[in-house]
Amino acid sequence: MAQRITTLVMLIEILFLVNYVSQFATTAADNDGDVIHVAGKVMCQDCTLNYDKWINGSEPIKGAVVSITCMDERERVRYYGSDKTDERGQFDLILDKVLYGGKNLKPKLCTVRLVSSPDKSCDIPTDFGNGQSGVKLVQPFMVFKDLVKFVVGPFYYTTPMCETPKNENNY
Repeated sequence: MAQRITTLVMLIEILFLVNYVSQFATTAADNDGDVIHVAGKVMCQDCTLNYDKWINGSEPIKGAVVSITCMDERERVRYYGSDKTDERGQFDLILDKVLYGGKNLKPKLCTVRLVSSPDKSCDIPTDFGNGQSGVKLVQPFMVFKDLVKFVVGPFYYTTPMCETPKNENNY
């Protein structure tokens, strides 16, 4: 019985510690670091494959374009940037925290989304991982010295055969 109570107390302490670190990391992302990195991956998901291959058989897309748009509190665009994926489908957007005019960029007001795929056989954006609608930068993956890093995605494109038709009357 005493061992269960000790285990329960340790679990509660761990939960408080995780909550504290989470709040610290979010505050640090707003205040620390000169550079913000946003990393992720873009993959091709073919719906014509069986379920196991569809879920686990995604292929990276080299040269896919991913963008980031950062707004200010008045919903004006303060920064726009983009990056192409490498042969592993990975991208790394690098932003200076201080913008032209000395204003600080606020990561929570930034959105990352898919832009284009060079692969004509896999160029229909999907909203798996919110790649089409966009992902807000909420909590950093890592905060270390002058580096704040966010990880998003993976984002997915699919084949034209898998595209859902759009009806005029929305039914």
